[in-house]
Amino acid sequence: VLEAGGARVGVVSLELLFVTPEIVAQVRERAAGVGVKEVLVVATHTHSSFGGYDTRWVAQLSGTGRYQRAAVDAAVAGASEALTKAASAMTDVTLEVGGAADAGLVTSRSGGQSPDGQLTRVVLKGADGPVAEVLVFAAHATLISRQRALVDPDYPGRLSALREEAGHGVTLFVQGSEGNVSVAYSEGQGPERAAGFARKLSELADGATPAPVAGPVRLAFARVQAAMPRPDSSRLVPAFTRAAGDNFLCASAPREAEVDALALGPLELLALPGEPTVAAGRALADLTGASHVLGLANGYVGYLDTPEQVLGGQGESRRQYFGPALLERLGAAARVASGTVGFSPPG
Repeated sequence: VLEAGGARVGVVSLELLFVTPEIVAQVRERAAGVGVKEVLVVATHTHSSFGGYDTRWVAQLSGTGRYQRAAVDAAVAGASEALTKAASAMTDVTLEVGGAADAGLVTSRSGGQSPDGQLTRVVLKGADGPVAEVLVFAAHATLISRQRALVDPDYPGRLSALREEAGHGVTLFVQGSEGNVSVAYSEGQGPERAAGFARKLSELADGATPAPVAGPVRLAFARVQAAMPRPDSSRLVPAFTRAAGDNFLCASAPREAEVDALALGPLELLALPGEPTVAAGRALADLTGASHVLGLANGYVGYLDTPEQVLGGQGESRRQYFGPALLERLGAAARVASGTVGFSPPG
C-alpha cells in the first residue's frame, strides 16, 4: 500500500493466469474497508497455478477449467489479507528506482518486435532497510506445465521468494508487455529451469542499482472504462465456422474493459487487462508517454497486438479475441487515464 500527498493506492500481485473483474471488484470492496480505495490488481500469468475462478465459457474451456466459487473466494481472501496487513503496517519510506536489461534471457515466440529483457526495480526503503520491492519484467510464466493435482508458482513466485530471503522486503512481480515474449533460458527442465531462471532474474535485479528519488514523491491513480469492439474469431477458427465462433466469443466477451494509469515518482505506469505484445506496448507508450505498459491487470480481454499484425493474421493476433480496433479502443481510454494522472508528454 502506497501513500503520498493525500493519495493512497494498493498494489497486489496474484500468482494466477489472469484476474477477473469479479475478483478485482471483491478485492477492492474489502480493501476499501481498511481505507484503501484504489487498488491495482495484477496477475503473474502463472500457468501452473490453480484455476476455476472465471465464469466465462471460453476461459473454462481454454484455460482455467470449470468454475468453482471456492477458487474465487481463495484468490480474494489471499489478496485481501495481504492488503490488510500492508495497510496496518505502513511506515515512512524512501523511493528508489533502477533498471537493467539482458535481452538474452527472452525471445519472441511469434515474430514481431523483439523483447529487450528490461527489468525495472522499485525499492521502498525504511529506516531499518528495505520494506518492499516491485520488479517489472515481461515473459510468459510457462516453465512449469499445469497439473490438476499440484500448483506451482513458476519463476515469478520463485523470484519473489529469493528476493525476500535475501532481505529485500516483500517482493511483488509485475508483468510488462509479455504477449509475444517467452523465456529463452534453457538450462534444466521444469522446476530446475524455473529456479535457474529466477536466479538469473534476481542477479539482474541486483545489477539494477536503484537511485533515490527526491521528495516529495508524486502518487496518482486513475481508471477509465473502454467500450470494447465486437469479438472477431476470423483468425481463431476455420472460415466456415466463423459465425458460430463470433457468437461463442460474444457470449464470453466483456462489453467494457478497465485501463489504469499509476504515477509513482518518475514511473508512469499504464495497466491493461490483457496481454499486449512488445509492439502494442510500445505503441501505447508512444501514445501516452507511459514509462511502462503493464499487462494482466484488473481483468482479461486476451491478447493485444497491433492493427497491422491483426489485419495480416500474424503474431499474437492469431490468438486475439477482437479485431484490429482493439488497440484503438484501449488506446483512447489510456490517453484519458494518462492525462488525468498527468503523464509526461509523449517524446
